Amino acid sequence: MTALDPRPARSPGVSYQDLLDADTHPVPDVLRLESPRFLGDDDIPIERYTSREWHELEKEYLWKRVWQFACREDHIPEAGDYIVYDIAGLSYIVVRQPDLSIKAYPNACLHRGRRLKDYDGHCSEIRCPFHGFAWALDGALADVPAKWDFPHVDERPDDFQLPECRVGTWAGFVFINPDPDAEPLEDFLGGIREQFDIWKLEDRYVETHVTRVIHANWKVAQEAFSEAYHVNATHPQILYYLADTNSQVDIWDDFARVITAGLSTSPLLWYPVDENTMMRSMLDVREDQESPIQVPEGGSARAIASQASRERWRPAVGDRVDTMSDSEMMDSIDYTVFPNFHPWGAFNRIVYRFRPNGDDHRSSIMEVLFLSPYSGPKPPNATIRHLAHDEPFTNEPGLGMLAKVFEQDVFNMSKVQLGLETTRKPGITLANYQEAKVRWLHQRLGEFIDEGRKAAG
Repeated sequence: MTALDPRPARSPGVSYQDLLDADTHPVPDVLRLESPRFLGDDDIPIERYTSREWHELEKEYLWKRVWQFACREDHIPEAGDYIVYDIAGLSYIVVRQPDLSIKAYPNACLHRGRRLKDYDGHCSEIRCPFHGFAWALDGALADVPAKWDFPHVDERPDDFQLPECRVGTWAGFVFINPDPDAEPLEDFLGGIREQFDIWKLEDRYVETHVTRVIHANWKVAQEAFSEAYHVNATHPQILYYLADTNSQVDIWDDFARVITAGLSTSPLLWYPVDENTMMRSMLDVREDQESPIQVPEGGSARAIASQASRERWRPAVGDRVDTMSDSEMMDSIDYTVFPNFHPWGAFNRIVYRFRPNGDDHRSSIMEVLFLSPYSGPKPPNATIRHLAHDEPFTNEPGLGMLAKVFEQDVFNMSKVQLGLETTRKPGITLANYQEAKVRWLHQRLGEFIDEGRKAAG
């Protein structure tokens, strides 16, 4: 791949690295990394969003053989706790073992194929609700009702051990890979493990957890959160305090990120914005209201807001906040682990996951988790709030001000899907730098499909 020099590749104006130079605190090395890549400028075929045939290829060669986030470790803390993980018409059981290790199995009875579990829960065995075949938590066949009629089952014990998926954990997340021959999770994640070391996502709890069905392909939904180029048209109210087109885009192999500075004005505005206007905009203060935070003459809204953020988090993490940079307090540090998992760095708290909605390639599930630090005993995880497809994100108070932003994003998604179904243009066109993370997603997706088809002969 051809690497782009990050200076000419970015928008004119103060770069993200320039902004870090003015930070009031030491900046961690992870934010000084730059990995721009030029991935070509060919259009992405429309069929990847609209074609049932492409969806079937994803089911066979992506979702059956890629590492994917299934749950948090503390979603299944005790032996016998399990979750049901569904993806593109496929289903898996992820269950905590008596020795507290974790196993995952295809969610299907080896007798007549019925789903073994329909809901998350706790069990001492995995028993089929149809005829009562049962397995121990470790997948060993434990009970066959009227066993006298199944001597042939005793003759094939290996065929009646629940087949296992690969399982791995990182930063408190549980990943599964249905392919038993897949590379280790550590190899797949690569350098992202080191990049997140300082942020300790394993030491968080799920404060908010929301899902909503989106009437668009999962990639349409995901791509809306993979670049900041859309901010000027979709979120114009945040242009005063978000440096959208000055985002830094970094591409590695199986993960990528976009970093967008907060309390730094969009370069698309053609007029200067004063520090107090930036602050009022970020705080969503009405014109007839007094701002709760005033920036003194010569002061920096970014520095003041960063210090306020430190005080917000001080009760949870103590004096560690004093070692953290303004950038960690204020900026959107949005990572994507291929194919559909988005953990954010620092104290952003956000984690996204985007999945096909069952076996429907024209709808998807958008999932938002807020991972929050805490002090004292670990708080219980939030119960998942499943919003109806037409229920606004603003109905979930735990999302705070971001709920309005999500509503603006979702407003576009179904319209994008309808446009893709209608257009006569055979592909979508992407920016070389700002939308490089979208292109990276499609490049890796194409590689997975091609490698899978080749292996299948």
